[in-house]
Amino acid sequence: MSTDAGTDAGTDAGTDYDVVVAGGGPVGLMLACELRLAGTSVLVIERLTEVDQTVKAGAINTPSVEAFYRRGLLPALEEIHAQAMEKFAQFTRQRHPDGPPTNGEVPTNGEVPTNGEVPADSAVPTRAPQRIAGHFAGIMLSLDRFDPADDPDFADRGPVDKAALVPQAALEHVLGERAAELGVELRRGVELTGFDTDEHGVTVHTDGGAPIRTGWLVGCDGGRSTVRRLAGFDFPGTAPEITGHQAIVEMTGSEALGAGWNRTSVGTYVHGPVPGRILTVEFDGPPADRQSPVTTEELQASLRNVSGVDVTITKVHSATRFTDNARQASTYRAGRVLLAGDAAHVHSPFGGQGLNLGIGDAINLGWKLAATVQGWAPEGLLDSYTAERHPIGAWVLDWTRAQVALMRPEPGSGALRNVVAQLADTAAGTTYFVKQLSGVWQRYDLPGEHPLVGRSAPDLALADGSKLADHLHDGRALLLDLTDDPELRARADGHRDRLRIVTSPCPEQPTPAALLVRPDGFVAWAGDSGEAPDGLGEALDRWLGAAQD
Repeated sequence: MSTDAGTDAGTDAGTDYDVVVAGGGPVGLMLACELRLAGTSVLVIERLTEVDQTVKAGAINTPSVEAFYRRGLLPALEEIHAQAMEKFAQFTRQRHPDGPPTNGEVPTNGEVPTNGEVPADSAVPTRAPQRIAGHFAGIMLSLDRFDPADDPDFADRGPVDKAALVPQAALEHVLGERAAELGVELRRGVELTGFDTDEHGVTVHTDGGAPIRTGWLVGCDGGRSTVRRLAGFDFPGTAPEITGHQAIVEMTGSEALGAGWNRTSVGTYVHGPVPGRILTVEFDGPPADRQSPVTTEELQASLRNVSGVDVTITKVHSATRFTDNARQASTYRAGRVLLAGDAAHVHSPFGGQGLNLGIGDAINLGWKLAATVQGWAPEGLLDSYTAERHPIGAWVLDWTRAQVALMRPEPGSGALRNVVAQLADTAAGTTYFVKQLSGVWQRYDLPGEHPLVGRSAPDLALADGSKLADHLHDGRALLLDLTDDPELRARADGHRDRLRIVTSPCPEQPTPAALLVRPDGFVAWAGDSGEAPDGLGEALDRWLGAAQD
């Protein structure tokens, strides 16, 4: 199968679609929405006939919430978040009918986690009451220790606390509806079986009919990606050492289970924070069989083994296996074939980073691939996708490896865990962990001296009543002129077809004089008051291509 590098030219006239996305989960749908928003034709093929309801990721982190907020999806996610909070409260009422707990099982006061994972309490009694900001390897992070005041990365992030608790299946429903509104074609029950590439495009073969001709193919088809395998991407990493299960069940005898994260002499188990949710981790190697359905007997044996409690599982609503195989493609692009999400990187689910990492891939790739399709992308734009996203993926892999190391049921890991727990129980330690887990640290290494360059754009409140995020709904770049500077706007005239220009002061806080924000919400250029807009033209050309006459 050919994977010729080809060119970065647009799509030839003989194609059926500009882009075919293999995989219709949240990452594939988010990418398709971004591509369609930018005016490209997109086909998503998905082997499953309906949304997968298997229990998976339970929440989204700050960069993901920002991405959805900037595309106008916040109201739908807020409703889902509210429903999740009610389920947490239901779990608390079931375990403590006489009143709320004093050990921080779930946040009963409306606080939400910031790390993209559902909250849970520690296996060790804690000061009461504890408000949970998340966890690292089951070591709880208390909001009472959290101090973001001196860290600018926590400032002006928008309403990120209103939509954090969004389960993966619910998010997929929201993105599916959004994709349909935008005109994305989604074919369910269709599986990619092969493809051939040439200088001008890709011919995709499926089990669902005639070959499909496209300019570009993106594999968003999961950790066992067919696209990655057939395209010949290398996938180096580390071998797995655990077998994990996660499920929503009905059971008897659960009163004897500890709530939240519990480390034992065999492994780790989690109970809650919603009714019937269990998770087990056994350090006896990877699963012998990843393909067969998870049985009631398998779940029950694992939970009994790790917890030592004689629990009986009477019904399984949703169940999955996982392991800590940690691998990452060396590049996310081979000619006209690209990877995103789990197709590009796999790791354990600890810390809730996987879904969020994939959403970040999609929001970074979408506008760059659309610009390439349409022929106006500057040189190297598409290759900047790997350059920007690969380091963040590598960090996630190491972050999950570190958590597995702290969870091993052996004395060395236990001693190290105690040290980390002591560090985490300080203001500086908690703030560090929350910053890492929430994703607010993420930035790209972009040219420019201003401290905002390369960071997610602050959600500035403008004098006209709008917020910065309101001007990114259409997926175009944004030049925000905060001082009514005609020279500044004149430099952007040649890019108006790819750029929204907004002139409005920001009266509530000191800000730069102007910001150039890429379509993905990251600052490409910023200038302070009293300075000439040096570097703006170069930034416009670098990210939006040559100016039009």
